Amino acid sequence: MSDPAPTTDYIKKILTARVYDVAIESPLDPMPRLSGRLGRSILLKREDLQPVFSFKLRGAYNKMSGLDPAQIARGVVCASAGNHAQGVALAAAKLGARAVIVMPRTTPSIKVDACRARGAEVVLHGDAFDEALAEARRREHEEGLTFLHPFDDAEVIAGQGTIGKEILQQHTAPIEAIFVPVGGGGLAAGIATFVKYLRPETKVIGVEPEDAACMKAALATGALVDLPSVGLFADGVAVRRAGEETFRLCRQNLDEVITVDTDAMCAAVKDIFDDTRAVSEPSGALSLAGAKLYAEREGGTGTLVAVSSGANLNFDRLRHIAERAEIGEQREVLLGVTIPERKGAYRAFINALGSRAITEFNYRQAPGMEAQIFVGINLSGGKREKQELIGSLREGGYRVLDMSDNEMAKVHVRYMVGGRSTGLAHERLFRFQFPERPGALVKFLDALAPDFDITLFHYRNHGADYGRVLAGIAVPPVDQARFEAAIEALGYPATDETDNPAYRLFLDGAA
Repeated sequence: MSDPAPTTDYIKKILTARVYDVAIESPLDPMPRLSGRLGRSILLKREDLQPVFSFKLRGAYNKMSGLDPAQIARGVVCASAGNHAQGVALAAAKLGARAVIVMPRTTPSIKVDACRARGAEVVLHGDAFDEALAEARRREHEEGLTFLHPFDDAEVIAGQGTIGKEILQQHTAPIEAIFVPVGGGGLAAGIATFVKYLRPETKVIGVEPEDAACMKAALATGALVDLPSVGLFADGVAVRRAGEETFRLCRQNLDEVITVDTDAMCAAVKDIFDDTRAVSEPSGALSLAGAKLYAEREGGTGTLVAVSSGANLNFDRLRHIAERAEIGEQREVLLGVTIPERKGAYRAFINALGSRAITEFNYRQAPGMEAQIFVGINLSGGKREKQELIGSLREGGYRVLDMSDNEMAKVHVRYMVGGRSTGLAHERLFRFQFPERPGALVKFLDALAPDFDITLFHYRNHGADYGRVLAGIAVPPVDQARFEAAIEALGYPATDETDNPAYRLFLDGAA
C-alpha cells in the first residue's frame, strides 16, 4: 500500500466510484417478522441481489475501471474464496481483459462454475484464502499480470463504500447501528469511513465468525494478527489476516467487532428466508446474526441495518444450515438422557416432556439396566424454557446432558446412536409416517403399549407436514395377528423393513 489516504480523499473516492456500470443500487428491505420478534426495526441491505449475487463486484470494477490500457491488455489476477472472483470475472468480461482467478480448493462449486461461465481462467490452489493469495502473487510476477487485491486496496475499499452511501440515502431517519460482515475488512472499512464522516452518531459494527475473527484480534492487540487457522463454514470471510489499510480504517471508524458461532449464522439464514424468501450464504447472513446478538444485549428500539453480502451457496449445504438453525434460535434443545431399561420407561419419558414437540429421537434397546436416548425438543421460550425443562427432567430422576453446544454431538454422534443390540428376540423393523401434529407420537405409543416392547426408535422432523420414523418392535410369533391389527388400527402408513439388508448389516444383533 502507498501512503494512507485521508478520510476526505476516501469520501471523494466513494462519491465518484464507478460501480453502476455493473452494479445495481440494491434495495434496503424491511424484515417485518424479525422486527416484530426483536421489538425494533431491522432493515436488510440486499447485496445478494447484485448480478454476481454479492457486493464484491463494486470494488472489483471500480479498481479495474481505473487501470490503464496496457494493464488491461496484459490481464489481471486475483485470489478469492469466490465472491471477489466473480466480481473480477464480470469486470474483466465487461472491459475485455484476461482474468486469472486463484481460488481455494474448498470454494463452493457454484462460485467456481460462475467464474468460468464468465470466461475467467480458474486455478484451484490450497485449502484456504492465504494459500490461494500466495499463488496469485506468484503468477502476478511470473506472467506480468496486474494483481487485484480482494480488500486491501483504496479503490476496492471505495467501491465497497458506495454501499454506505446508498444506506444513508435510502434511510434518512436515524440509524442506531449498521452491521457489516468482516473477512479482510474491505467492506467494513469502506462503509464505516463514509458513514462515520456523515453520521458519526450511527454505530458501525463489524461481525466475524468466532473461528475466523482476524479483525477482532487485530483491534484487540493494536496490530495485525495472523490466525493459526480459520473455520471454513463461512467461506466468504475465511481470512487469517486483515489488510493493512482496512485495519487502519476499521481501527479508526468501527465501533466494535462482534463474533457469532455457526448456529447463529444458520439461524440468521433462516431469518432472511422467512422475511424475504431469499437464501443467503453463511457469510451473507453474518451481519444479521451480529445484529440479533446486539439487539439482545443492548435492548432499545433504534433501527438496525444489516448488510446481506452474498447468496452464493451450494444447495446441498442447506441440509446442514436447516439442521442448525433451530438450535441457533434457541428453538431446539438437544439432550442426552439416561432412562431405565424396562417396559413403560420409554413412554413415561415422553409424557415427562409434556406437550412439547419432539424434533428428533434416537434410541436403541441395550442389555443392562439403563438406556441412553438422544432427543431434540422444540422450545418456544428459549433459554428460560430449556433450563426449566432440564430441571424438571432431573427432578423426575433422569440424568440429563445438554448437548446443544456440543459440536461433535451435533455433527456426528446424533447419527451414530444405537448400533447392533444382541439378545433381542423377535424384533421387527418398520418405517412409519407420522403426521406432524401434537400427540402423534403418544398415539403411536398408546396403540402398542403395554403389549409390545419398542426396541429401536429414530425420528427426525424434516420440515414437512409428516415425520419419518424407524421403529423396532418385539413381536413374539404368538402375537403376530394382534400386532398386525394394532398397526392397522393406528392408521399411519407403515412399511415392514425387517428383511432390509441395511438393517441386517448394521442394526440386527442376530446377523
